[in-house]
Amino acid sequence: MEFTFLGTSAGTPTRSRNVTALALSHSGYKPWYLVDCGEGTQHQLLRAHYSVMQLRAIFITHIHGDHTFGLPGLLTSASMLGRTEPLDIIAPVQTQRFINATLENSDSSLSYALNFTDSEASDFCWQDDYFEVTNVALSHRVPCRAYVFTERNLERQLLQGKLKQDGVEPGPNWGELQKGNDVTQEDGRLLRSDDYTQIPRVARRLIVAGDNDNPALLTDACKGSHVLIHEATYTQDVADRVGPWPQHSSAEQVARFAQQAQLPNLILTHFSSRYQSTPGGTPNINHLATEAMQHYRGQLFLARDFDTYRLEKDMSLICLSTENPF
Repeated sequence: MEFTFLGTSAGTPTRSRNVTALALSHSGYKPWYLVDCGEGTQHQLLRAHYSVMQLRAIFITHIHGDHTFGLPGLLTSASMLGRTEPLDIIAPVQTQRFINATLENSDSSLSYALNFTDSEASDFCWQDDYFEVTNVALSHRVPCRAYVFTERNLERQLLQGKLKQDGVEPGPNWGELQKGNDVTQEDGRLLRSDDYTQIPRVARRLIVAGDNDNPALLTDACKGSHVLIHEATYTQDVADRVGPWPQHSSAEQVARFAQQAQLPNLILTHFSSRYQSTPGGTPNINHLATEAMQHYRGQLFLARDFDTYRLEKDMSLICLSTENPF
């Protein structure tokens, strides 16, 4: 499972950070999934390995512009490039109105269908061959969600000894059983895949949270999860000065929660544009890392634009970028 940050700034972009977007794939780069789509996301994709032609679904956490303003441009560009495959958009209902109004008022049209799913529905659940996706309501100025990606259809391991013991000779039926399919032998005997295979590992689970000032809302979702991606817009001292109205989390808040939840991996993102990335810049992005490390003992990363991570099958998380000091 791999994912790439296409934008890690909150509210407005900076010279080194675009606004929020995350590309996720189960294996390789097709199909892939987009979580949030801030302004300029399609331009960021030109520097990454993801093509809009293989995009399977877009998940929007909430309606704020730094998470949605890139949608009309990305969608129409995909059309101009010749996309015909339908695209799923999982988002608040206002997002559908926003897209339709933009297309209508810009003399634009799409060469493919958009399948909208209301992310705020009480019975929300979305899945395909690779992931089951659920969500969790968060605390922000507008309704906001965290998306929980759990992989599906894990590879099966044949119980060859049991197959031979039961007189099932090697052949095409073995392959079908390993794929999870039940098969009927020539003698009429039904062989169930669950009886002759096992799944040797647990499913990988990743949480991508939208804006949120109460990380504890994710307590239940974090049980059995291996990575949490969560905003840390400010350090705690700045959050105290700004006050509660923006409804964002500090690095300290998220780190304390992650430690209490015993999360093995935490990635912070969505940093206020006030934080400088260049050495010596004040206030500096390093202040967020320093604050978080005082309260969290797991593996901590601060996301940077175009950083790519891989969550391995053994649940280890690796940053594939050449440098990440945290």
